[in-house]
Amino acid sequence: MTISTGISATGKENVLIEAGGCSLSVLPSFGGKIASIFFGGHELLQAPLSPVAARTRSMSFDAADASGWDECLPSVAACPVEVETGTAEIPDHGDLWRVPWTVLDQSDHSVTLSANCFSLPLTLKRKLTVSEMENGARLSLEYRLTNTGTVPAPWSWAAHPLFTAAVGDRIVLPDAVQTLRLEGSGGNRLGTTGDEIQWPIAQLADGSHTDLSAVGAPDSGIGDKLFAGPMHPDAAWCALERPSAGVRIRVSFNADSTPYSGLWICYGGWPEGPGPKQVCVALEPSTAPVDSLAHTGPWSRTLAPGAWSDWSMHVDFETL
Repeated sequence: MTISTGISATGKENVLIEAGGCSLSVLPSFGGKIASIFFGGHELLQAPLSPVAARTRSMSFDAADASGWDECLPSVAACPVEVETGTAEIPDHGDLWRVPWTVLDQSDHSVTLSANCFSLPLTLKRKLTVSEMENGARLSLEYRLTNTGTVPAPWSWAAHPLFTAAVGDRIVLPDAVQTLRLEGSGGNRLGTTGDEIQWPIAQLADGSHTDLSAVGAPDSGIGDKLFAGPMHPDAAWCALERPSAGVRIRVSFNADSTPYSGLWICYGGWPEGPGPKQVCVALEPSTAPVDSLAHTGPWSRTLAPGAWSDWSMHVDFETL
């Protein structure tokens, strides 16, 4: 198990950790992005759609590289949110992928970083640890969110790991999951926001059916966002089986702290317009079954001044 720092292809310092045949590259200067997860001779994360470069506080996510693994906080969707001090304007995919992160601690197989939101007084600390397993490797992630301000702060969080995918790969959800909530679907092929979608065989808007668990062709033009949950405490997981890469990626989380599982399936359907497209499946533990912090419900959360919230998740990379 080794850890080292080096210079990434962007010319900025990156952090490398590895164990169990899995190596992880993190870019503190670019939103603490996990830029690479390499296992079994394969890169498992979506490659950059454009060079990784400096971001602004207002640019859209598709105006950047739209790759790797970012943290979406305090909202996935851009939205205005009313707080005691006025209106907070949350940008697309949140604050944290736009700002430099600080490396707090490094060891032979782990790194701890933190970053401050700018739309709300929130600080996120994240510890990444890679460990060897009998049949592969495990990435463990531990989070702490703290309200550093003087007024209550609303928030929602979603992990945003964009796992590359190919025809023949399959998405696996617990047997108890039979329906999903639709957040959005390119061309409304599955319906409209808020619709209940059957899993895994779903009816399309034109009356035909499709197997959502089967990864589609990269030129199929598909881009759908759905949510499962709230998940049962004994079945809080989701997986992507990749025979093409000889690996099973299994994401597990605590249903008490992160009850929902977002699912982004994109086979050439996003970004809209000309240029390179994502071909990926994102398995996204989430605190809410919606992308917008402004869409409130029983899932809504607020941190009091000085208060904090902890949660964790694991990603197992198992050789098939």
